[in-house]
Parts: sequence; structure tokens; C-alpha cells
Amino acid sequence: MQVIQQKIFEIRGFRVMTDFHLAELYQVETRVLNQAVKRNIERFPDDFMFQLTPNEWDNMSSQFVMTSRIKRPKSALPLVFSEHGVSMLASVLRSDIAVKVSIRIIRAFIAMRQMIIGYEELRQRIEQLEISTDAQFAEVYQALTELPSRREAENKPRRPVGFLPNNQNNE
Repeated sequence: MQVIQQKIFEIRGFRVMTDFHLAELYQVETRVLNQAVKRNIERFPDDFMFQLTPNEWDNMSSQFVMTSRIKRPKSALPLVFSEHGVSMLASVLRSDIAVKVSIRIIRAFIAMRQMIIGYEELRQRIEQLEISTDAQFAEVYQALTELPSRREAENKPRRPVGFLPNNQNNE
């Protein structure tokens, strides 16, 4: 699952996988995968699959080392598939491997979504903790700023307490 999660990227607000990573997982050539998609293009709306722009491809390709530039030159822009596009690929490729791999990939997407939800809950708890500690620190700061004025009031001469010699008791 970790291997699959490393091949999931966020582009245009979608978590996606590239055609060449999917082809590798499905154990088919990228060309074969893309031909199957083109034959069934009506199954892949824009939120299931889209082609990267040259700028997106430049940014993305700098994040990983490709084994061979001949397999995917920078001029050949890859297709990327969202979670729904990945599940649609299994029906288009129609192989046992494609079905099994799609299940694993969808589970990886789900695991990532659950981690994000966990991070959001953690972020909210931290914010609540910050608010409560800020309030406590404000009270401590206020008490510290009032302390010098209290000391001035307390520095008035006081009447002694306890056992004193006779001459001091009469005062």
C-alpha cells in the first residue's frame, strides 16, 4: 500500500495517478493502457481523467526519477486518473490483475483520505488547545502585571505581629 501511496499526487485539487505508474501496476505497457482509455473515452469524464499541461508535467517529473526518458519524453504529456478513473480502468482493461490492482489502489486512496481526516481532527484539537492556553496565559500575564501595584500597596508600614518586647507593645 505504501508503494501505491507514493505514486499518488495532488494536481488541480484531485489526487491522481499517472498513466505510466498505473500501467506499471497493471503490468501492461503505457501505450496499451492509453489505447484502452481512448477506445472507451466516454467512460472517462474530466473528473476521472485529464491530461497534464506542460507546466504540470515539468513540476511533477522533477519529483521522481524516471528510468528512461525514451519511455516517456517530456513532450509526451501523460494522462492522470482520479480514484474514480482508476476504478473505471479496471472495467476497461478487463484482466484479473487489473481488478486486483484497482482494489489495492482504491484502498490506498481511502487510507490517504482517512489520514487526512485524522490530521484535520488533530488540527482542530490543537487549535482548541491553543485557545484555552492563550486564555490561561492571558490570566497569568494580567496577574503578573498587577503584581507590582500590589507590592506598592503592601509596602505600607505594618503593625508587628507576635511577641514583642514591652516598649514596642505599647505603641
